[in-house]
Amino acid sequence: MDTESLKRSLLSKFQEVSADRLQKIQLGILDLEKPTADQAADEVARELHTMKGEARMLGLAAIGQLAHAAEDVLRAERDGRAATEVATDLLLRACDTISDLLEDTEGAQSGTPASQEMVEALVAASGHTPPAIPGAKPAAAPVVPAVPEVEATYEEHAEHAAEPVYVPPPAAAVSAPPPASARAAKAEHAHEEGHSPKALADRSIRVNVEVLDSLGLLAGDLLVESARGRLRASEAEALLQRFSRLGDRFLKLADHLNVPNSLRNDLERIEGDLHMLRDDAFRFVRRNGDGIETLHGNLSMMADHVAEARLVPLSTVFDAFPRAVRDIARTQGKEVDLVIENADLGVDRSMLADVRDALVHLLRNGVDHGLETPDERRMLGKPAGGRLRIRVRADGDMLSIEVDDDGRGMDPQKLREVAVRKGLLTESQAAALSEREAIELVFRAGFSTRQEITDISGRGVGMDVVKKKVESLGGSVGIVSRQGRGSAITLRLPQSLALMKVLLVRLGDDVYGMPAADVVAVMRVKPEDRMEVFGTLAVKHRGKPTALVGLGPLLGVNGGNRFDKPPAVVVRHGDDLAALVVDGFVDEREVAVKPCGGEFLKGAAFIAGTAALEDGRIAVLLHVPDIMTEVRRMARPVTQGQAAKRLRVLLVDDSPIARATESALVKALGHSVDEAQDGEEGYLKAQSQSYDLILSDVQMPRLDGFSLTRRLKSTVGLARIPVIILSSLASPEDRRRGAEAGADAYLVKGELGVESLAQTIDRLT
Repeated sequence: MDTESLKRSLLSKFQEVSADRLQKIQLGILDLEKPTADQAADEVARELHTMKGEARMLGLAAIGQLAHAAEDVLRAERDGRAATEVATDLLLRACDTISDLLEDTEGAQSGTPASQEMVEALVAASGHTPPAIPGAKPAAAPVVPAVPEVEATYEEHAEHAAEPVYVPPPAAAVSAPPPASARAAKAEHAHEEGHSPKALADRSIRVNVEVLDSLGLLAGDLLVESARGRLRASEAEALLQRFSRLGDRFLKLADHLNVPNSLRNDLERIEGDLHMLRDDAFRFVRRNGDGIETLHGNLSMMADHVAEARLVPLSTVFDAFPRAVRDIARTQGKEVDLVIENADLGVDRSMLADVRDALVHLLRNGVDHGLETPDERRMLGKPAGGRLRIRVRADGDMLSIEVDDDGRGMDPQKLREVAVRKGLLTESQAAALSEREAIELVFRAGFSTRQEITDISGRGVGMDVVKKKVESLGGSVGIVSRQGRGSAITLRLPQSLALMKVLLVRLGDDVYGMPAADVVAVMRVKPEDRMEVFGTLAVKHRGKPTALVGLGPLLGVNGGNRFDKPPAVVVRHGDDLAALVVDGFVDEREVAVKPCGGEFLKGAAFIAGTAALEDGRIAVLLHVPDIMTEVRRMARPVTQGQAAKRLRVLLVDDSPIARATESALVKALGHSVDEAQDGEEGYLKAQSQSYDLILSDVQMPRLDGFSLTRRLKSTVGLARIPVIILSSLASPEDRRRGAEAGADAYLVKGELGVESLAQTIDRLT
């Protein structure tokens, strides 16, 4: 390889590695505002220093100058000569500028107006002047001696790369192996970081994703073919058994015949040959069966490895989120701490873009709609900074991604009003919705609670996109929200789309498949377990009524309830369950999923794809989210979740400010509030009106809180109402007096927050 070719190769590699390095630097910069700032600053300094050295060796003087100036700002921040917030903003902007230069080779060498302006801003913040960019480009020849060191740096970075498989442009070639010195440096670095050299080698291989797609389809086809081989082996064994039985009949017949002595020897030789043939045949059957099973096992292992090779750590997407969330929060004057758990779990590369888009919508909604401003949070007894959390966990073959916040939660009544105002529902339809159904209105296209359109939201495009993307991948979306306490949205997705474990069922002579991850149980529907709930047929499953639906009629094909105890499959989608009646079970196996072929299946309802079976039939794979949507429409009373109770609360306190604060807390949880100025007025209101809960201060005129509690607990018809004492008195003696008076709970005002109040109310009601 000539010098120029080598330099171009190194430049391409530098651009690839630096993009990942920039992401890591940005995450470290964001951590400068956290308690772990010292550790983060050390990490950022190392990465900037490495980038500066690599850029200078390749003649990219502008990038080297920016990295040097950024180092000076970082040092000034650590020495207290630059404000942390100012330094963070400048360093993040510098990362953006370096990212632009990575795509502009000429600008990376000689600089651009934007890069020079950025350098000047960094210099002003740090007080240090970085070395100027040389006027002439460095010659190509000096790069050659530095090749081993540069290669070692790149290979060292490979172990930190988020993706196990790199996808180059179609024309890109597989990189040559590093020289011995580089491999040694890489192995030593891997030992220090706790990684094996083998793991590093695995992560440094580049494979075109199209090749992996082809391998995945081929692995699936080979699995089907090996299953056909098992079927043919069993057919061959059956044929040989028939020959064996025929030979036994022939020998038995010969024993009863009067065979001349001249043929006796021939008959004995034939009998011996028949026994030898039978023994050889059964030995062949055993060897062939063992070979088929070994082949099938190896092919299954190969399919698993191909599927694993397609997995990409979610960190490749998640690493960009802290910066994005911080920027959105700052535009709205909010403080947000983003917590990410288990980002190293993998997802199929083909799903990565859809997962990213879905999570971007959720995070934007979480910051914009979910989290309150710092002033609002302080009034509610919450920390000024809100918390957004992404939590990932593996659930069998499925991946669960939960995005939750500790914000204001969703108000079902407000959502109903918005739906009516936008013409999505009539007033009677909205009033008939359960709390859960009201919350799920956010998944309707065009639904938005924003009155005005902003850069962040208000266009009615967001949650419906999340639902469509996730369900198009065969997943589901669940949402749980508690007013005043926050919301949690869970995405449940298959880890791989190429191969899927399915339960095969039969409707008539046709075979259908359902993802095994969606199947809760299989059962026989006994007559005594059937019931009718609000006119809807249901079956008792684990003690609870579950909608009972014939899968055949639902799909518009043959099949249905033909037996006294028909087989059924209990499937789950989100929080919904349904028992689908089928004609029989075929098997559970891993199949290669292929898109629907032929015009008669394209766009058909409830169909997700097809899979070839070993006997030549095609199994139609069902889309459980679509099926459950139809089941919910048909069996609404059974699948409808119960609405949480809206409590009527009496608040007794002589302080107007305390009443206003405590009333806001209770209303934030979705309850209605009546107020009383002292214990006497509170007692009269409790006698004349119906309440689910009473909150009372202690020190009040006319009748204090302890006396009010004793009077309530001794009055017939009022003793059942839970009473919570709210007081600034926090001594054990005061708490004992409250318990003796009959209070059901005692909360200290100085420690009162929406979470502690919500937990106490939930416990008592």
